[in-house]
Amino acid sequence: MSKSLNDPQAPAPVPASTILLLRDGAKGLEVFMVVRHHQIDFASGALVFPGGKVDQADRDPALRALARLDPAWDETEIAFRISGVREAFEEVGVLVARDTSTGAPIAPARAAELGAKFREALVKHGATMTALCQQENLELATDLLVPYAHWITPAIRAKRFDTRFYLVPVPEGQKGAHDGTESVDSGWFAPRETVAAADAGAKTMVFATRMNLSKLGRASTMEEALARARAARVVTVCPDLTERDGKRFIRIPPEADYDVTEMDITQLRTP
Repeated sequence: MSKSLNDPQAPAPVPASTILLLRDGAKGLEVFMVVRHHQIDFASGALVFPGGKVDQADRDPALRALARLDPAWDETEIAFRISGVREAFEEVGVLVARDTSTGAPIAPARAAELGAKFREALVKHGATMTALCQQENLELATDLLVPYAHWITPAIRAKRFDTRFYLVPVPEGQKGAHDGTESVDSGWFAPRETVAAADAGAKTMVFATRMNLSKLGRASTMEEALARARAARVVTVCPDLTERDGKRFIRIPPEADYDVTEMDITQLRTP
């Protein structure tokens, strides 16, 4: 007989967005990842995708008017997408946006210039994406984000997140770089090789990152990964932690279409 380890009194999860920036490298599909600072209280020292909490400013109607939207999206979806674009810019300096005067994607040199000018101000000094877009005549390219996954932290955890994952091709010429504060290293990683390294103990990843990276590894190219995501149904995953025969297991819904549906938590190499 198994018993659930989840706490019915657990705190409500905090909305968050995660961005999987994609490109085709010399050997195929690559995704941009960062190493979290060891003093960060969540996933310290782990290899993760860029992302973070949805801010109240991400719900600003003025900012919503400066984003490329689909009429089918509700306000929650819009906020998650805007948050994803903002987090990619703040955390790794990749700006998924267009110049409103031309409709063209932001040139790499301009993205780097705006990063040097605004990233620290956004993170530390109360600047907003609304002001940045208005001042620099930008439109957030939220339409380029492709829904990929939706994970909610188990109720056994004191710190919980309701996270939507999006795929997006890295804008041409932009490379990404860690911020040196929340993240201390970064780079482009081949999904299959990186999962193998984590399984061998050479990389540290939280469970959700490993599962989504492994699923991404089914594709060989960026276009294949995007096509797979567009064709798939996003199933919400809130892992269930149970105890059975003296062992603890983590389970996820089979319909979410990951490589495993149950795992002994002693097999996990997480922070």
